[in-house]
Amino acid sequence: MQSYEKVAKSYKAQSVKTASPGKLVLMLFDGYLRFTSSAKNAWEEEDMIKKNEGINNNLIRAQNIVTELQSSLDMTVPGDLPGTLYRLYDYVLTNLQQANLTKDIQKVIESDKVISELREAWAEMLTQNPENSSSTGSQPGSISLQA
Repeated sequence: MQSYEKVAKSYKAQSVKTASPGKLVLMLFDGYLRFTSSAKNAWEEEDMIKKNEGINNNLIRAQNIVTELQSSLDMTVPGDLPGTLYRLYDYVLTNLQQANLTKDIQKVIESDKVISELREAWAEMLTQNPENSSSTGSQPGSISLQA
């Protein structure tokens, strides 16, 4: 079991290191949805300590991902897209913070809708423009919205 976990962690770390910037964004969206799903599952927990810890820890992880997405925006891209995405991420962050404070699952559900739609659009963009999913011409670790 220990060996399997080591291999899985190594594989995951390697896939992040070798992923293109476009695929990294997709991985961030997926991570967000995984953490909010775990938070929503924690709402079902009967033990109040485990419930609150599960909600809090997973929502904080989701918030960290949204903060990373927001800080990775290339605000020099012409047009309204970068500003619109920035405000959407801000909306999601505010919702997650409020959900954590008030334990209101509905705010997580609303945020998930936004992130799911962005994820679908991003995946479609990568499918339509395969050259944007490769890392040629990109700085390591930089993510551009030039789709």
